[in-house]
Amino acid sequence: MIEWLSEVYPWIKSFHIISVVAWMAGLLYLPRLYVYHSMAPVESDRSQTFKVMERRLLRGIMTPAMLATWAFGILLTVTPGLVDWRMSWIWIKLALVVGLTVFHFVLARWCSKFSTDQNRHSTRFFRLVNELPTLALMAIVILVVIKPF
Repeated sequence: MIEWLSEVYPWIKSFHIISVVAWMAGLLYLPRLYVYHSMAPVESDRSQTFKVMERRLLRGIMTPAMLATWAFGILLTVTPGLVDWRMSWIWIKLALVVGLTVFHFVLARWCSKFSTDQNRHSTRFFRLVNELPTLALMAIVILVVIKPF
């Protein structure tokens, strides 16, 4: 029933990688926008511009890319012979992807706070948070390529 997935595997993998790149771009850029937004005076023109940019990035790029990443990733995991579920690397990778998904929703909550001028975090906080997706991305790539265990 799912043997057809093997035939279209290169396409699924390609779209998965494209989705991951788009999602990661947003996960890396949105916290950077928060760094600059947190420095803008509340209700200023600059603050209003950041609100529009953040909302469009989150709704127009990041969320669709996250959903596509998950959809194509699930198709890859059910492709016959592709994943050895006895290996530890796949479980760690999935845990990191779940972590990135939680991070996505935390970013969305902060976007909502910024949109109502209720941000309570400092510029320094957002600078530190901005590094988290980079660390997760590095770990995921190493796990997928090297499959160390």
